[in-house]
Amino acid sequence: MKTIIITFTVLLLIFVLFQSFTYMSTGKTEEQKYTVVHKESEFEIRFYPSATLATINSTAKTYKDLSGPGFRKLAGFIFGGNEGQKQISMTAPVHMDINDTLSTMSFVMPSDYNEQNLPKPLNSEVSIKTTNEEYVAAIKFGGFASEKEIKYYSEMLKKLLADKEIKTIGNFKYLGYNPPYQLIGRRNEIVISIEWKN
Repeated sequence: MKTIIITFTVLLLIFVLFQSFTYMSTGKTEEQKYTVVHKESEFEIRFYPSATLATINSTAKTYKDLSGPGFRKLAGFIFGGNEGQKQISMTAPVHMDINDTLSTMSFVMPSDYNEQNLPKPLNSEVSIKTTNEEYVAAIKFGGFASEKEIKYYSEMLKKLLADKEIKTIGNFKYLGYNPPYQLIGRRNEIVISIEWKN
């Protein structure tokens, strides 16, 4: 019995240390830059300058169907699947636009890259593009994202913006900030482009 307790305690300690290390490591990951220009109790308005993204298109219509295959293709690109076999640092967040016509998944490229100096992907399904600057509304939630949570917070943000008479543009997008093996301190967001004149 004593051996079981010691073994369990050691395993628990290893787990806690691993999760703490993971949490601290994600805090050092470069994140896409934005400025908060307005804050409400449940959501905020941000200004995003233009950024360079690596993107894949997909016919997937659910978070589950898009996340796995999309991540593998984009990870292949940044982990050497490009001309020159260059390693590109992972950043946050991962962007996912899931809808019934054409879904996309994107990695934000580190800020020292642009379309001119980024190595060309070997996978033709990966495209490089520069976004336009934009204003978005964003709502946050924790834990592990699922189809249910994404739909719930999208509907919540939609209602909050309608109540404030803020006009939306395009689709709601999911932003994920953490690796799948991180269990604590997870951060998820739903964002949508808006018209903002204030």
